[in-house]
Amino acid sequence: MEVTTKDMGTVTVVTIVGSVDGLTAGALQTALEGQIQGGKARLVADFAAVDYASSAGLRTLLAAMKEARRAGGDFRLAAVRPDVLRVLELSGFTSILKLYPGTDEAVASYGP
Repeated sequence: MEVTTKDMGTVTVVTIVGSVDGLTAGALQTALEGQIQGGKARLVADFAAVDYASSAGLRTLLAAMKEARRAGGDFRLAAVRPDVLRVLELSGFTSILKLYPGTDEAVASYGP
């Protein structure tokens, strides 16, 4: 898994490539926590290149959302692939996390 970040105004886009599973969830959590602790609590995770998410990965997403909200921001998902979306739907995460078709829409959802 690879994680890169890009600031788009007051929102930070975290692009994830690969699987979010038991082997990679810790690294993703560290990366997301680092952004939030660095004052970047308005986050969008670009999932366009994520091909698999396990329960460990879902826990990481939930933890990031809670921490971002505690810091006055939020955590949103963009461009989730159909296979990963199915996992999110089956686990009930689509009612917890905000999902958008693309990163531009997710970034814009924060407003000015």
